[in-house]
Amino acid sequence: MYQRILVATDGSATARQAVDEAIRFASEQKAQLRVIHIVDENVIYWSADGVILDSVFETLRRSGQAILDEAVALAASAGVQAQTVLQETVGKRVPEVIIAEATAWPADLLVVGTHGRSGVGHLLLGSVSQAVVRLAPVPVLLVRGRPSG
Repeated sequence: MYQRILVATDGSATARQAVDEAIRFASEQKAQLRVIHIVDENVIYWSADGVILDSVFETLRRSGQAILDEAVALAASAGVQAQTVLQETVGKRVPEVIIAEATAWPADLLVVGTHGRSGVGHLLLGSVSQAVVRLAPVPVLLVRGRPSG
């Protein structure tokens, strides 16, 4: 049914659950799997003069690559070969980067995790998953984070 599955991960426990689900789908469907991590430059514009702090940005890139490497290892342990993409926001919002990758590849299913926040938490943090659902040109599978413990 699905031949090209794109899963977005930020390294959180919820995103890990989304990666696990995407791997399961890819295995069952014999589909290609691509894992994307976005280095969000918007979170590091906090210096007084608005200059991106290069050392922080490089640390975020290395962390992102480690997250992708872990996803590839998880996929391989399930017998699924995964491609990875490390993107940067470069003036865009994270959901826009996910959608651009899904369109360019092209994916026929997007998998993203959601924390299921509401109220003030949702207002303050926003919702990448909600924006992805709203903008996506293909079906989106939302994987709700399970409480730990």
